[in-house]
Amino acid sequence: MNADGRGTVRPRKLVLPLVILVLCVAAVLGLIYGWQQFVAKKFIAPMMKAMATAPQTVSTTLAAASPWQSRTQALGSVRAVRGADLAAQAAGVVDHIHVDSGAEVPSGTVLLTLKANDDPAKLAQLQAQAELAAITLRRDQEQLAAQAISQATVDADASNLKSARAQVAAQQALIEEKTVRAPFAGRLGLRQVDEGQYLAAGTTVVTLQALDTVYVDFYVPQQALGRLKVGQAVGATIDTYPGMRFAGSLTSINSKVDAASRNVQVRASFANPERRLLPGMYANVDIDDGEPTSQITLPQTAITYNPYGNTVYLVQKNGSDDKGNPHLTALQRFVKLGGTRGDQVAVTSGLQAGDEVITAGQMKLRNGSPIVINNSIVPSDDAHPTPPNE
Repeated sequence: MNADGRGTVRPRKLVLPLVILVLCVAAVLGLIYGWQQFVAKKFIAPMMKAMATAPQTVSTTLAAASPWQSRTQALGSVRAVRGADLAAQAAGVVDHIHVDSGAEVPSGTVLLTLKANDDPAKLAQLQAQAELAAITLRRDQEQLAAQAISQATVDADASNLKSARAQVAAQQALIEEKTVRAPFAGRLGLRQVDEGQYLAAGTTVVTLQALDTVYVDFYVPQQALGRLKVGQAVGATIDTYPGMRFAGSLTSINSKVDAASRNVQVRASFANPERRLLPGMYANVDIDDGEPTSQITLPQTAITYNPYGNTVYLVQKNGSDDKGNPHLTALQRFVKLGGTRGDQVAVTSGLQAGDEVITAGQMKLRNGSPIVINNSIVPSDDAHPTPPNE
């Protein structure tokens, strides 16, 4: 008994309530566990089993060999073989414009002249001085023959004549600088000046482009250099002319590779008699750079691209069901790929001609998954696809 007169509660009297509490908790947990097991076996397991065995609908195609041409493709830009922004070398006021915008002009055509001002008068004065120097030289040469004057006088006359003629040539060049001529035959662009306008030296008057033949400059990876050579046939398409293909030839390959991109610049020339190709256009360029071969091709949608390797799913027949229908399953196979062409991709190994390959629906498949084939809608398998509106 304690000092306050109360009795001590014996520990054995607490055992029974604790035991009852533990049994109740165990019973509740057991009921919960039993209910979960019942639901899992009765509902979830059959549903998962049904989902796992439900056949997946896919589309298929037969792997077949087709002619294949190795091709290098690039995006290029059209430029003229000869093109220039024309300008007057001297400053002045526009006196007369001799041609219209967009005109075809031969080489040497006068396009624009500036006001001459007093330049012709200065030229006439210098020409007169040159003529006088020539007369003086002839007279003194006659006198020298009669030993009336010294050789030094004749030499001075000859020097004066050369100086006078040089001044005439300089004045003629100054007048010529106020005339803008076509340095080569071609088509003019839009003129940028009007009559009466003051032009500073070097101000662009009009652009001139020779369009009979044009260049297309483009870049290719350095890996393609071994397959390219001058004279190869080159094709180009431009969205301005849908369905039209321009034929040209490879003209030159740059003598160095760009160290930043590891690409090399290549130039092809194209005949342009109808003036369809204009400088500044972009073009899709392709070069047939190898011998024609035969490759097994598939639609690109059939390939599952992975970091560890590219795969396809084949159709595998595993007996038949009770109704005699074949039991089809999916078989995963690794493949090695070659180049692409439109919607197609070449398969270099892993397939044989005649293999039935799944082209759509493979994202939900794994090895052994049952499948049902429905080829009412199949992915595009066009080697040269074009937009529907073309």
